[in-house]
Amino acid sequence: MESVLPILPLLCGWTLDLLAGDPRWLPHPVVAFGRAIAWCERQLNKERGRLVKGAATALTLTALAYLLTAELLEAARGLSTSPWPSAVIETACVFYCLAGTTLAREVREVFRAADRSTEEGRRQVARIVGRDTGALSAQEVRTAALETLAENLSDGVVAPLFWYALLGAPGMMAYKMINTLDSMIGYRNERYRLFGRFAARMDDAANYVPARLTALLMAVASGRLRVLGFTRRYGRCHASPNSGYPEAALAGILDCRFGGPHDYFGEEVWKPYIGTHDRPLTTADMRLAIRINRRAEALMVAATLLLIA
Repeated sequence: MESVLPILPLLCGWTLDLLAGDPRWLPHPVVAFGRAIAWCERQLNKERGRLVKGAATALTLTALAYLLTAELLEAARGLSTSPWPSAVIETACVFYCLAGTTLAREVREVFRAADRSTEEGRRQVARIVGRDTGALSAQEVRTAALETLAENLSDGVVAPLFWYALLGAPGMMAYKMINTLDSMIGYRNERYRLFGRFAARMDDAANYVPARLTALLMAVASGRLRVLGFTRRYGRCHASPNSGYPEAALAGILDCRFGGPHDYFGEEVWKPYIGTHDRPLTTADMRLAIRINRRAEALMVAATLLLIA
């Protein structure tokens, strides 16, 4: 049993995510991360020195996420000679940091809602995207859902596992803090341009390898390695240095087009098109995209198990 213990937290945490996703009734550490970020932003994002204060906030909160997780694991090891208490904590970290099941569930609901009415689709997709959704067409609703599915395969599955393989559960939780910082303050609008700049750059660095690895895994999972050429061509056609790669991989697999104008906080942001085939997206496309995501996720879990075993 001791010989398989290193891989058990990952296997158990992943299995829990497959079975349960993120139950709404269960307290989640990301909620605590968000509250800490929001408090720091309210206190520090004003007057002079916003860039320095934002950088200090991002570094401090990321370090705290890493150190608190490491200390919790160390305390569990110190309280018992058995390895099981720390294994349980690691399992919980893996479970909380993976978001594959919840994301797939949400994307399915977006397509079902959009099939009922455009307005329902807009309300449903607003749960998983940061852009303004009030004026989206039914096609734009479905496109937004699939773009998010691709991007968050990297952010919500591959990147956490990548950092788990490198730095264990503390690294995984630190990555989750970085990703939460970016999702809350990493915008280029007037309010966050200075305060959130360092957090956004941290997220870019943390996702650089995972985003490209995600595109590779999607190509392998689809059995269409020629998509890699499409991904190299269009992956850089995105405001983010990373998000374009998994989005381009999915657009290539589905032979569709992503990108175009998006509204954020009342401002139009133009994102270059990824692909050229502007065709209607269907429920069949959504089902194929989710299958590819789940296969790519399984490949990443298998690779991580080999690295940590």
